[in-house]
Amino acid sequence: MNTLRTAMLLAAMTALFMGVGFLIGGSGGMMIALLIAAGTNLFSYWNADKMVLSMNRAVEVDERTAPEYYAIVQSLAKQAGLPMPKTYLIDNPQPNAFATGRNPQNAAVAASTGLLQALTHEEVAAVMAHELAHVQHRDTLTMTIVATFAGAISMLGNFAFFLGGNRDNNSPFGFVGVLVAMIVAPFAAMIVQMAVSRTREYEADRRGAEICGHPLWLASALDKIARGAERIRNPDAERNPATAHLFIINPLSGERMDSLFSTHPNTENRIAALQAMAQQMQGGETRAAPRQAPMPRQADEQRPSGPWDQAAQPEQPAEPAKPKSNPWGRNPTGPKGRWS
Repeated sequence: MNTLRTAMLLAAMTALFMGVGFLIGGSGGMMIALLIAAGTNLFSYWNADKMVLSMNRAVEVDERTAPEYYAIVQSLAKQAGLPMPKTYLIDNPQPNAFATGRNPQNAAVAASTGLLQALTHEEVAAVMAHELAHVQHRDTLTMTIVATFAGAISMLGNFAFFLGGNRDNNSPFGFVGVLVAMIVAPFAAMIVQMAVSRTREYEADRRGAEICGHPLWLASALDKIARGAERIRNPDAERNPATAHLFIINPLSGERMDSLFSTHPNTENRIAALQAMAQQMQGGETRAAPRQAPMPRQADEQRPSGPWDQAAQPEQPAEPAKPKSNPWGRNPTGPKGRWS
């Protein structure tokens, strides 16, 4: 089903690309757009993830350069039954994260240094569980292809500006056609982004909460990330707005509402859904505690297995412990990080 949906999306984006090419340059422009679309299809499938990571200047890390961050991803991937994805770190103060890759065997997750510094250990785990949910649902291929195509269509619309004054332009609609292309191309790309992003974020929230075991960890993380994105600009995302839908929270400035032009669902709505999920899980534990084998059994085991369980705890209170402070401090990648 996901393969069919991706194929339909590629066909729709190709048709849109050709339509814009026809408006700009007539039948010749449409054929050129078809060739460009075919090349974009091939490039997107094999290399779009690398391009997205490069756009955000992501650096691959491992157990030596970012041991705690890497261990969290490794533990959650095992818990979700997924291959270990490549793990990247983005030197950016805005807290955010995304996943990319054409399939679970070739997936990558990326988190910003701002995320590791602003969130607790448990909240970081919840965010990475959300990104692994996108990998598990195979959303990453579709979302990455959309990012590539949306950027290409927007670029095609920009080309229309330069062709508008050309007297030899072959567009059958003349300047009006070029003007329409300039307006419709970026708008159409935005519509496609919204179509593949909004419902998938809710599904990834739900599955991510199941992987990490605590919906409220993710709810708290979303609140912190949203407030951080409002205060801190992300220059790389601003330069490449077609990739905004990949992030867990919209990294662009000026888009705060759950409106037609938003690439993400309203954060408050997502938090409310996670809070309702937490209540349902608590009710299920009360009514059917023996069935919760993968979940903690006692009050002193309120977290899923993971690298954070290694930390020394002076005592175990009767009620669930509060998340501990950020374990990375100012230097999340260790002495070898280029931003240390």
